[in-house]
Amino acid sequence: MKTQPGQLPQLLKKSLAPVYLVSGDEPLLVQECCDQIRKAARDAGYQDRITYHADHQLSWNAVGDECSALSLFAEKRRIEIHLPTGKLGDGRKVMEQILQSPPDDVVLLLISARLDAAETKRKWYKELQGTGVHVPVWPVEPEKFAGWLQQRASNQGLHLTRGALAMLAERLEGNLLAASQELDRLALLTDGKTIDEETIERAVQDSARFNGFELVTELLSGKAAHAGKIIGILQQEGENPLGLLSVLVRDLHLIIELKSALPPGDNPSGFLKKRGVFQPRRASAIQQAARRLNLPQLHHAIRLCSTTDRAAKGFDDVSPWHHLRDLSVLLAGVRPG
Repeated sequence: MKTQPGQLPQLLKKSLAPVYLVSGDEPLLVQECCDQIRKAARDAGYQDRITYHADHQLSWNAVGDECSALSLFAEKRRIEIHLPTGKLGDGRKVMEQILQSPPDDVVLLLISARLDAAETKRKWYKELQGTGVHVPVWPVEPEKFAGWLQQRASNQGLHLTRGALAMLAERLEGNLLAASQELDRLALLTDGKTIDEETIERAVQDSARFNGFELVTELLSGKAAHAGKIIGILQQEGENPLGLLSVLVRDLHLIIELKSALPPGDNPSGFLKKRGVFQPRRASAIQQAARRLNLPQLHHAIRLCSTTDRAAKGFDDVSPWHHLRDLSVLLAGVRPG
């Protein structure tokens, strides 16, 4: 069956299909649809994720074998296949076989550019229509962009005046990724206040950008939601996470040293100053983390930093920003008992 992006959340609440195809040339909307499907699958117990990219090196037989293999310990899996050209090519026969009898322990997610018209006439696509769900994503038409922007702002709890909306729409020129980034930035800068034209001007003129040091402070303070917004902005701006990782690992080791060396109840200020921590905000974040987190959580965080480092260097199919979001949740944790 086909469904529109706006209908996807309700469809996912009713039941989970064995196969989803999300196609389109608007990266932000495609990503958000995929994230909704991923969350629904995770909530249903499909925790493991395997990712393939349909380039010249992909072995479609390996994809077929993975889909038909019995998972160890009865674990449910999500298998994602990226189709950058909108064509299955050599994978059509394999996909036909998978769709004729989808495995019970797999949710298959196909992520495609705008689907090639010829593909919609092929057997695999007809099988998918009967077995799974196709979510075609279309660009927002220019005359509807301001309405889309207003709706998205409202969903984030932002209140735009008519003049601010017109100014933003003109500046962003229909770029959805830039719009999402700008609204995230405004949400952080305005803290729920009404956004007028003067606010937009100040935000544009403000040269201060969120950076890795700001993110590390928010992570150690346990502010997962705020950290998540900064992660999104840094990711969209193309920042390299390796620099902030080195800072975060340094501070995590310092927190472990603080917890191990300082008796409970002692003032940590002198300890931190001896180790070069003079900035009050950083010192406060380190002290908060030391009170909130136990040693197993801190060691887990360091291991997750190592995983993030590998992803940033291209040794992992998962984005390093995905691992950083996991870190933000871990570092917001409350010490048990």
